[in-house]
Amino acid sequence: MASRGGFAFFSSQNGLLHCFVFGFLLLVCLQAKAATKKYQFDVQVSNVSRLCHAKPIVTVNGRFPGPTIYAREGDRVVINVSNHAQYNMSIHWHGLKQYANGWADGPAYITQCPIKKGSSYVYDFNVTGQRGTLWWHAHILWLRATVYGAIVILPQQQTPYPFPKPDSEQVLVFGEWWHGDVENIVKQGNAMGLPPNMSDAHTINGKPGPLFPCSEKHTYAMEVESGKKYLLRIVNAALNDELFFAIAGHNMTVVEIDAVYTKPFTTSAILIAPGQTTNVLVYANNAPGRYFMAVRPFQDVPIPVDNKTATAILQYKGVPNTVLPSLPQLPSPNDTTFALSYNNKLRSLNSLNFPANVPLKVDRKLFFTVGLGKSVCPTCINGTRLSASLNNITFVMPQTGLLQAHYSKMRGVFTLDFPDKPPQPFNYTGAPLTANLFTSHGTRLSKIAFNSTVELVIQDTNLLSVESHPFHLHGYNFFVVGTGVGNFNPAKDPSKYNLVDPPERNTVGVPTGGWAAIRFRADNPGVWFFHCHLELHTGWGLKTAFVVEDGPGKDQAVRPPPKDLPPC
Repeated sequence: MASRGGFAFFSSQNGLLHCFVFGFLLLVCLQAKAATKKYQFDVQVSNVSRLCHAKPIVTVNGRFPGPTIYAREGDRVVINVSNHAQYNMSIHWHGLKQYANGWADGPAYITQCPIKKGSSYVYDFNVTGQRGTLWWHAHILWLRATVYGAIVILPQQQTPYPFPKPDSEQVLVFGEWWHGDVENIVKQGNAMGLPPNMSDAHTINGKPGPLFPCSEKHTYAMEVESGKKYLLRIVNAALNDELFFAIAGHNMTVVEIDAVYTKPFTTSAILIAPGQTTNVLVYANNAPGRYFMAVRPFQDVPIPVDNKTATAILQYKGVPNTVLPSLPQLPSPNDTTFALSYNNKLRSLNSLNFPANVPLKVDRKLFFTVGLGKSVCPTCINGTRLSASLNNITFVMPQTGLLQAHYSKMRGVFTLDFPDKPPQPFNYTGAPLTANLFTSHGTRLSKIAFNSTVELVIQDTNLLSVESHPFHLHGYNFFVVGTGVGNFNPAKDPSKYNLVDPPERNTVGVPTGGWAAIRFRADNPGVWFFHCHLELHTGWGLKTAFVVEDGPGKDQAVRPPPKDLPPC
């Protein structure tokens, strides 16, 4: 190698070698930035035992919970789902935005018809602009009682977390266990016009813990080392219960919700609704020992729930299993004050790298009331069955995928006349009402202009009873700009909105007897499901969907359907 004027000159051989090495490194970098992660999901029936009861349940790859999906921001994920069970199946990748690719979203009869027994379907999607903890679950019948798992999206290579780097990470998925067959239990409840029997236990990573019988093999334990810090990726996969979670002797620092970074804050317990995820940092800085991690429901109205406490164990390295764990001080089951205070602490990080792009100008204002009611049922015990509605409309599930009908311009599958507000205003959270206020049934959707900004106020009502409702919007994140107790006041409440750093998420808890206001930009074309994530209420009709029109650009329209889209 010679040098002239400070510049190095390579021989042709060394130059070729240099180019080869540079090209190889460039290829490695490109592959690292955009890898393809492939998974095989075999939906099958497996025998599982909990609480001294053994039964067959529907699983993925024979596991309960199912496997965790790992990817990086920017990756392509390809999951082949093969259905070997007796039920039709579809799987939803909860919280992934699926830009212009609703075919990979998964809710049965919304974006696809279900995968029939003996058939397969490939979910193929890109992870764009998202990192954190999400989850996947069955999206048909009540099959997500056992068919669910976590999704871990790591930041791009060389991109640090905006909080202290943990020494280790653990996934905690909360769920439920029924002694009986869940689908039979639901059918029995529907036949009588009553809610089905509640679960027999909650679970942490599929295990109820030692406060239940036959728990020796059914307790999840996590080993920690003194002085180290741990990131817990927490998912609430329970069908019908908001849950408190706490760790004895340890506080938690909340750093992320629904795969969006938050301003960190420290708390003794968290509240997490069905469908939501929360990441917390835990410092192993207490006296070495064994400490219970515990969950139990939050329920501030007199409605029957499975109120037993499920536990797992945080165990310091070197501490023998003979040491008895201590229990944490969980909030009371009806501690509304803690619940409201906790949710008010959630704020978007809103930093230079992770801005909160809150829509400040609103093109479309929507006001949806949540109502419980009764429908005529001649075969039921009291001649009625429970139902639910948005803006006095109980949603009727179609037998054709709504996205397919929209894309192919089929007629007679749905109408685009879902009202922007309830047909009849009333004192929404006043004295209990028993009237249905002329509730109708139909497959009525709301059409939204592409790239328009939307504000939606979700108002709980006292039709039959007030109750909290976790609402999930497919295909989008949204900003929770305001919440309150009582009736929403359009003249006063918007002035109290947080338009600077509101929490950004995909599932919002509407307070009992209160309201939540969300904002989002409708920049994802397609048909997107909007529903209460309490499976009980979804089954009663507490749902609708938004049809977001195509945009003018070539990449702003719904993609053509895949060739293996399941037939109806």
